[in-house]
Amino acid sequence: MGSPAYIEWMASGKDQMNPARSGEWVAPVLYVLLLARNQNSYEHLLPPSWKSQVTAWLAEDTPSFDYAGYVVGEVEREASLYGNGDPLAVLAGSPFFTEVFTQLGCQVEWHYKEGDTFGPLRTVATVKGKVRNLLLGERVAVNILARCSGIATQSKKIKDLARGYGYNGIIAGTRQTTPGFRLVEKYGMLVGGIDPNRHDLSSMIMLQNNHIWSFGFSLLLDVQVGSEAEANEAIDAGADIVMLNLIDGEELASVARKLKRKWRGKRNFLLETSEYITEANLQAKAINEIDILSTSIVHQNVPHIHFSFGIQILEPYMFA
Repeated sequence: MGSPAYIEWMASGKDQMNPARSGEWVAPVLYVLLLARNQNSYEHLLPPSWKSQVTAWLAEDTPSFDYAGYVVGEVEREASLYGNGDPLAVLAGSPFFTEVFTQLGCQVEWHYKEGDTFGPLRTVATVKGKVRNLLLGERVAVNILARCSGIATQSKKIKDLARGYGYNGIIAGTRQTTPGFRLVEKYGMLVGGIDPNRHDLSSMIMLQNNHIWSFGFSLLLDVQVGSEAEANEAIDAGADIVMLNLIDGEELASVARKLKRKWRGKRNFLLETSEYITEANLQAKAINEIDILSTSIVHQNVPHIHFSFGIQILEPYMFA
């Protein structure tokens, strides 16, 4: 959990489990955080293999003959990418968009930086290249950008709402992502300012109810529990993160406070909940005894941000 969101949370010096330690890590972590912000290149978060996914997406979109490309030919053209943030949207996914056109021999100039917000009907980028290559990349690039920006926009919205309610913990996504598109969706969460949570099964040992009921547990890192008694058992066994499952409403706040009081100075652990979090009930969930609010509302059923791609017309017969 070394994401920018987690680093920011740590930089606050918050240590509810052991208040005496609060602030020990502030100086070095703040330095790292400032360094990251000054670089301001979200692309550096991506793994070395990410460009191969772009190649695969292009191959998926044109597995056979490109008849339209044959017709329009290789005349050099310029295209404008228009974004419609209504009222505001977060730009996310520009490295993927740029790489699509780079692989097709085109050049992209961005008028907004990754993570910037933009309003209605803005010219977000300009793309230059052979017209057939512009058309080859258009749909793939715009689809990626629309999805990624939608997730970043929703992530920022939920984070801002939680902060407005006085919540100082971690807002996180979930692993309920689209197969084959997880990298883009998790990346969008990061650009939106939240923690992406586990990227895959190898990122963290997480024992949920089905694991426990079918096998039992002894060594825990992240364990899902359904009661205060199970939470105490998990903490006593050494769990780093305890997910309070099937505990909601006033009971959630009560259980969280009891656990923090009981184990203060004895065990270091984080409490997490993901129990049906929505915009409507976020305020009730946003209690600072809960360290992590993980929710799929930042990446499931999220509206795409609308982008349109207009190619410059120089001759009457050329249109796109």
